[in-house]
Amino acid sequence: MPLTDLPLADLRTFLPDVAEPADFDAFWRRTLDEARAAASDPVVVAVDSPVTELIVEDLTFSGFGGEPIRAWIMRPRTDEPRPAIVEYIGYNGGRGVPGERLQWAAAGYVHILMDTRGQGSGWGTGGDTPDPHGSDGAVPGFMTRGIRQPDTYYYRRVFTDAVRAIDTAAALPFVDAERISVTGGSQGGGITLAAAALHPAVKAAMPDVPFLCHFRRSVEMTPDHPFLEIERYLAVHRTEVDRVFETLSYFDGVNFARRITAPALFSVGLMDGIVLPSSVFAAFNHCGSDDKHIEVYEFNGHEGGQTEQWLRQARWLAERV
Repeated sequence: MPLTDLPLADLRTFLPDVAEPADFDAFWRRTLDEARAAASDPVVVAVDSPVTELIVEDLTFSGFGGEPIRAWIMRPRTDEPRPAIVEYIGYNGGRGVPGERLQWAAAGYVHILMDTRGQGSGWGTGGDTPDPHGSDGAVPGFMTRGIRQPDTYYYRRVFTDAVRAIDTAAALPFVDAERISVTGGSQGGGITLAAAALHPAVKAAMPDVPFLCHFRRSVEMTPDHPFLEIERYLAVHRTEVDRVFETLSYFDGVNFARRITAPALFSVGLMDGIVLPSSVFAAFNHCGSDDKHIEVYEFNGHEGGQTEQWLRQARWLAERV
């Protein structure tokens, strides 16, 4: 596959003007206050698993609107508080079956893998969290659900769930609340940016090939799904272009990245046709952290660095958390 975007030298200086609503911070403050007011206590249940050298548990916690969100906890066999990593999942994947992702727990972290509401049927081994909210007319997929206004947009609920997962992690007795990090790939990377911006407890953020950044450029230029869902929607709803991009500005990873102060390790694939490299660099170059780095995989697409990137993350994180 050829390079999909600007030359690397141009990407490193790419600082686009991305629209940001004046009430961005107030919108998210109100959203999170409402979710926290509706929250109930989390439930942690032991899992019967063939994984014997780690503890595997089923977590249910309150997300947007107090609604139940599922997650797996995987952790070392000790009740001594350990640093935690909250991980978010790629588009239309789910948390899968218990014990599927063991690297972070094997490296000594409490690993909390959050299910994404309504998703989990596109790849992998499934999800367990419904999204009980309806939507007006939308293109198949999740990108245009409730897109006519910020209060009803699908990712308002998902990003709120992500922040509430951090709230929950910080209150678990076996988590060191002073050492919580967030990570995820693709959609999970976009959620990582939002969570790191919105929660002050985040000590490090590791967004891999992050999706949901620089919506205008991504919708206009990305050759593959899922951004094509928004293109298809606007091809039908011709008079709603301004309204749609106004909604999306509340969820743009660039606007979240501006607010991130924790150390941040990004990654990007220069042959990525699902997430344009320029959209990743737009978020990275605008990132507010004084300790930020991006791993560039010149000949990879949306798969990015895979296990090589995890090894780099593990080394990088050990120096900071």
